[in-house]
This record gives sequence, C-alpha cells and structure tokens, in this order.
Amino acid sequence: MNGVSSRPLEHGETPWLLAVALITGSPHAWHLPGWLSALCGGVLGWRLWLWHRRRALPPRWWLALLVAGSTAGIGWQFGTLLGRDAGVALLVVFMALKPLEMARRRDALVVIMLGYFLLLSHYFYSQSIPTGLWLLIAVALLTGTLIRLHGGAQPIVAIARLVGLLLAQALPLMLILYLFFPRISGPLWGLPQDAHSGLSGLSEQMAPGSISRLIQSSAIAFRSRFAGTLPERAALYWRGPVFDDYDGLTWRASTPSAGTPAKSPTIDALGETYAYTTLLEAHNQRWLLALDMPTALPAGAALAPSLQVLSSEPVRARAQFPFVAVLDYRANAMETTDILQKTLSLPANINPRTRALAEQWRSMPPEKIAATALALFEKENFYYTLQPPLLGQDGIDQFLFDTRRGFCEHYASAFVFLMRAAGVPARVVAGYQGGEVNPIDGYLTVRQSDAHAWAEIWLAGRGWQRIDPTAAVAPSRIARGIAAALPDSEPLPPLVRLESDWLREARNRWEAANNRWNQWVLGYNPQRQKEVLSKFGLPHPDWQRMSAVLAGLCGAVLAIVVLWTRPRRRADDPAQRLWKKYCAQLRRRGVNRAPWEGPTAFARRVASEKPSLAALTREAAAHYTALRYDRSDTERPRRLRLLENCLRRLPPSRRNDV
Repeated sequence: MNGVSSRPLEHGETPWLLAVALITGSPHAWHLPGWLSALCGGVLGWRLWLWHRRRALPPRWWLALLVAGSTAGIGWQFGTLLGRDAGVALLVVFMALKPLEMARRRDALVVIMLGYFLLLSHYFYSQSIPTGLWLLIAVALLTGTLIRLHGGAQPIVAIARLVGLLLAQALPLMLILYLFFPRISGPLWGLPQDAHSGLSGLSEQMAPGSISRLIQSSAIAFRSRFAGTLPERAALYWRGPVFDDYDGLTWRASTPSAGTPAKSPTIDALGETYAYTTLLEAHNQRWLLALDMPTALPAGAALAPSLQVLSSEPVRARAQFPFVAVLDYRANAMETTDILQKTLSLPANINPRTRALAEQWRSMPPEKIAATALALFEKENFYYTLQPPLLGQDGIDQFLFDTRRGFCEHYASAFVFLMRAAGVPARVVAGYQGGEVNPIDGYLTVRQSDAHAWAEIWLAGRGWQRIDPTAAVAPSRIARGIAAALPDSEPLPPLVRLESDWLREARNRWEAANNRWNQWVLGYNPQRQKEVLSKFGLPHPDWQRMSAVLAGLCGAVLAIVVLWTRPRRRADDPAQRLWKKYCAQLRRRGVNRAPWEGPTAFARRVASEKPSLAALTREAAAHYTALRYDRSDTERPRRLRLLENCLRRLPPSRRNDV
C-alpha cells in the first residue's frame, strides 16, 4: 500500500486535481476578501503553468513562506483564526497551496479528501438550488478524479459512465438517510459562533441610511400565505422592531426599567381578522415580522409591551410561523406611565427650529397636531428619494426647513420628533410595507427592498395609532411599491424594476421552485419528518424505532447493490467451450492444464507427457489460438468444425491409461 501511495503522479493526472481544487474552492470567492481570492487564483494558475511547461515544483521553503504569510493575513483580516469565516478561508488557502507540493499519489489523495470536506463548508453560506447543483457537479468531478487516479488513462466517456453508475448506486441510500435519519432541532449548518454574521435584514437600531441600504437588496425577507382573502397592498404593514429611544442621531429600542413588571399588551379587534402563515428567512434577531396588528401568535412567541412580536430564540434558520391579525384595532388604550414618558423624551439642545414649530401646536388636540404635521409634509415641497443630502447635528431642522429630501426613515423620524416636541407620545416602528403575490404558488413575497419605517402616536382611549408620513409625501410608495415612487435614475435592484412580463414570470417560477425547495428539502425539520413518517406507518417514531428502520432499509439496499454489481459469469464462446471440453478429456487421461497455461505451451507439455496425443493436441491448439486471437480470420466456421473434429478424434480413455 505504501508503495502505491508513493507512486509519482502521471502527467495527465495533475489537471484533474487542479480542476478539483478550482471547483471546490471557487464559490467561496464571493465571501473571501479580494486579496485572498486573487492569491488562491494566482497560485493555481502558477501550478498549471508549471505542469504545462513540465517545470519542477518550487522548493519547500517557498511553500512555507506562502503558508505563513497567508495564515497571518487571514488572522489580520478576521481578527482570529477560529470561527466560520476564518476557518473556511484557511481551508481554501490550503486547497490552493497543496498542489504546489503535489508530486505523488498520497498528495493527490489529500487534495481529494480536502475537496470532499471543503464542499460541506459551502452550506454555511448558501443552501439554495444552484449551490446543490454545483456541489453535485463537484462530487462527480471528485469521484471521476479518484477513478482516473486508480484506473489509469481512459476515455472521459468511460469515467463519466462509471461516475454516473456510482452516484446512481448511492441515490437510494441518500433518500433513505434523508427521510429516516433522526432530525435535530436548530440549524445543522450554524455551529460556529459567527455562522450568522452575514445575514441581512432590519437592524437593532435605525441610523441614517440603514433602511436605504437595505432597500438596495432584492433578497426575500419572508413569504406569507393567507388562508382567505388577502388584504389590500396599502394595508400590508409588517411590524418589526419598535424604537422609542433617540439620541439625536440613532433610534433604538429602550431596555425595560429594572424591577418594573411588564404589562401584558391589550389588543381589541375592531374589524375582520386574517389568518396566515409566514415563512421567515433567518435574520439572527428575536423579532418576528407580523401583520399589524397580531392577535394570535405562534408557539414560543410573545407580544412585548412595545407591541412587537418576539420569539424565545433568535431566528437563525428559515422557519414557519402561523399568525392571526386584525387591521382595525385598539392597542393598549390604557398605557403605562413608564412607556408614555419614554415616548415623550427628547435629547436637549438639538433641532431648535423644529421645537419652535411644535411648540405652536401644543394647544391643539393630539389628533389635530398629527393632522397638521401630515399636512406640512403633503403641502410643502418635500421629495421622496433614496439619495438625500447629508445632514449635520441638527439633522431634523435641516431636513424639515432646508433640504426636504429623504426617504421613510427621515419622514418617520421627523414626524415622531415633532409629535414629542408637541407633547404627543410617539415612537418609530420599522418593518416592511407591501409585498407581491407570486401567481405560481400563491405566496405573498416581501423583499428587503420593501423595508419601511413609520410612526405610532398614543391617543387617550384609542391607544397606539399607526401614522405613515411617507404616505403623505409619496402615496404611490404605499399603494404600488418602492419602484413606483422613485424615478428611473434612483438606484434599485433589477429584480424590483422588472417591466418585462416574461422576465417577471421567469422570476416568479424560479422563486416558486426555491420556495418548494426551502419547504420540502431545507425545511425537513423534526415536525415535518414526523408528518412524513406517519404516512409510512410510524405515527410516533422514536430514536430506537427509526434507527431500526434505517438499518434495515440500508441493509436491504446494500444487498441489492451487491447482487447487482456481483461479477457475472460470462458465457463461453463456442471456441472456448470446445477447448475446455478437449482439456477436460485430457485431464481424464492424466494431463492437467494449469489455469495460467496457454494453448501452445500446453500442447508442448502434452507432447512430452503423452506423445500419442501430441499431433492431435497441436492441431487443436492451433485452431483454438486462431479462433481466439485472430479476429480477422475468414475461416472461423471451418475452424470451429475442425476443432470439434479434434475433440471427436480423441481415442477413448481407459482406466489403465497412463
């Protein structure tokens, strides 16, 4: 075995191994720093040039410098060598550098095993259909490279045929393991501490530009499917984090006061309720996106005093949540003094012009104050844009009286400041507004580009009331979406501005396929597994029963594969059958042919051991040799008859024949 592993690589085996390194590492270029991707690509290109020119590999000290330098660079880039991102970066670098010392088969096997391991790391970043297809191609290439290493030079078609056969044999085992292997709760690919650092979505705070950056993404935030009638688009406000603490620049959610018991929110439904189910993408936060206002929550969720829905754990994997909501409601008509005081506080010595304006409204009823502020946005020359000018320390003053250009977070922030300065409790609510129904699967798709911010004010006897100042400036944003409210010159993702019917249909079909993949493949959780296994006669499966079924099915599949791949006995051709009969007759006469003995050598031995049969055996051996090895012989039928005649001409055997 050691001799085989130390065999030098053939010249034709190196391109296969370089292709393995490229196909297993290249998808990580999206996540690695640019300098690291360039380094790995340059190293693989250098190794390809050395192979093409048949040059010697670089000295080991060169490789040691590259390893030390790249490791130090990764530590500097990520601040650590542990965790998801740094660990994957090290794996990719090692895969790129290993071919520089790849001279023997043992090195090639290390590259292949590292390639199999590296494939698993792709699921840390994406579990989509394209990722699955890419990894399937990569597994096929890895398997084909193993066949090339152990089987020698052969046509690519033959290697591809064998790869397909091996993958087909593995397919039943894959399905059985997928269906019956006991599932665990939580994300399988979320073990490192930084496994969720790249998730997008609403932030824990609202700083200038945070929502506009989110709007630039066409990624799906969640999907919802309603049990009955879908509300109008303008009524689709998906409630997320609630911000009531303002420092003059950033809005945050305030922390509850120590020792103050939280009061349970009171929601009075005044209109029709809507039941729906949400498929929420992972965002690594506790809040759930719920239609404003939720009246029935999923298991494990609770309604916070600020009326935001909080899960018991951060949402670190795509999950399904059932809700019931009402659009016409009265929320917390009797609010706590602590919350009312928080929603009136403002930092001192900022935005004096806004304070002066609000001071003029203090004598009005709260409803009139809100209406006056909305009229200000509606009648004055305000402009909705994702590219507003930068604002200074008194940003709200500059926005209201000077620039008058901004998007939802500007209008919500300015409105809430005006309300608080006028003595009306108010706060900012972040979430999403709108959505688009996919006609293929019937799900309402809400994207990150639908991110939105609005305001809430508290009115005595009526509770918290939603007011969206953006609707006064750009009503088309609420009625038809972000693309309708912005000119073509404003930056928006291409998927949001689709105008072609066939492109929109292609997008809908692709997203519907992804939705099914998410639910039936990636969403195959313990609950879904129980539902599926109950159809197989296992209504209450446990570890012991599932392990027994798993072992039995895997054993049955392996037995079938073994029987299928068992070497089959080839049917002898007529010449071989006649020759075997001739040799069997000679065995009865005391001359045994060894398995390795060819016909000519056997005829010579018969001549020395049985001279009386020498001539006949030489004739039979000559006919058999021509039939077996001379495929161009035009006299095959005649030779078969002559070989059969030799068998008939053998004299009868006698017991005393020696």
